[in-house]
Amino acid sequence: MSQGKVLVLHGPNLNLLGSRQPEIYGYETLDDVNNMLREKAVMADWDILCLQSNHEGALIDAIHAARLDGTQAIIINPAAFTHTSVAILDALNAFDGKVIEVHLSNVHKREAFRHHSYVSLRADGVIAGLGTQGYRAALEAVMVGSN
Repeated sequence: MSQGKVLVLHGPNLNLLGSRQPEIYGYETLDDVNNMLREKAVMADWDILCLQSNHEGALIDAIHAARLDGTQAIIINPAAFTHTSVAILDALNAFDGKVIEVHLSNVHKREAFRHHSYVSLRADGVIAGLGTQGYRAALEAVMVGSN
C-alpha cells in the first residue's frame, strides 16, 4: 500500500516545454519533469499520475476524478488558465485534499495580466520562478505535509 496519491496537472502549451521560449521556461521537457516526479514519488512509495492537456475540460475532469479515487493532493500548473479559469477554481474548490500551484517563471515579473491567479484563491501553496524545480518542491511539500 502506498503512502499516498498525487495528481500532477500541466495546463496548455506545457507539452511544448523545452522548445517553447526556453529563455523563460528552460530546456527541460515535460517528459523530463514527469520522469523526475515519478522517480521521486516511487522512492517515497507514493502513487503519482501526471496529465497535460491543452483543454480546460480535460483538466477539470481529472480534478473531479481525483475527488473520488483517493488522491490526497493536486499539484497544478494551470499555465494560461491561471488567469482566466473560474471553472478550474470551482473544480479545485470541490476537492478536499491539498492543492499546490506551480509556475515555472516568476509571473510577478511578467505582464500585468499574469499577476492575477484564480487558482491561488484555492491553493494551499504557490511556487513560482523556480523553473522545473518548482515541481520538485511542490511534491516534497505534499509528501512532508501528509505525515
